[in-house]
Amino acid sequence: MSLFAILIWIAVGAVAGWLAGLVMRGAGFGLVGNVLVGIVGAVVAGFLLPKIGIVIGGNIVASILNAFIGAVIVLFVIGLVRRRR
Repeated sequence: MSLFAILIWIAVGAVAGWLAGLVMRGAGFGLVGNVLVGIVGAVVAGFLLPKIGIVIGGNIVASILNAFIGAVIVLFVIGLVRRRR
């Protein structure tokens, strides 16, 4: 994996995590946390969405949308775990 590909992953994760933090009020984790949530969200969505029959295209906007959906799922689960404590 090239350095450019890693930078694209970080940029997509940052945008997706930031958007998910806006949608899920009070669930943002700052810049680094949002990037990590976005990247984890991309992995989660990349695994879950095809399993339920949702396939989003292959361009950069589709990647951000995919990561955003996954990040919202991750933030929702984190919110559930936080409430249980």
